[in-house]
Amino acid sequence: MNDASAADVLLYLAIAVLVIWRVVIRQVRGYRLSVRGLFVLPAILVAIGVVTSVKALPGSSGTELALLGADLAALAALGVFRAASVKITAEDGYAFAKGSSLTLVLWLVTIGVRIGFLVLGAHLRADGPLTSASLALSIGLSVGLQNALAYRRARGLGLRVATGRPATTSARG
Repeated sequence: MNDASAADVLLYLAIAVLVIWRVVIRQVRGYRLSVRGLFVLPAILVAIGVVTSVKALPGSSGTELALLGADLAALAALGVFRAASVKITAEDGYAFAKGSSLTLVLWLVTIGVRIGFLVLGAHLRADGPLTSASLALSIGLSVGLQNALAYRRARGLGLRVATGRPATTSARG
């Protein structure tokens, strides 16, 4: 990350806090599935990531593009694994999702893989603007894929998924 401005750093911190609170903690505590809750945040992250990545593309090296492809593939795969680790049950007639210990471990691996790509990019001198600009894209894609698979599993189990704002976290442990 050669030329990270203060605004870039604040954006990355905001994304990190948002993802940790909105996604990781909620998954471990458990939450009622809703279309809005499953798809709005990933869509926003992907949109931000596409805009920032497209702006960074003109100055990107082939190595940076290859690292981005590998990063997106790895984080997408981790999204699939996290989705499989989440238990989906019925609560008050709606789908309820609760992450397991494995879900938390997979989130730590996801964060580690993303940091690993940043370190690898720096080592390969492929740490231009695209490497940092794609953070929202890679996280949004990973979370979006995980959520889409959770939605599909819930519907496959015949469970209703709320359409509006998700209910607060259940009292169950």
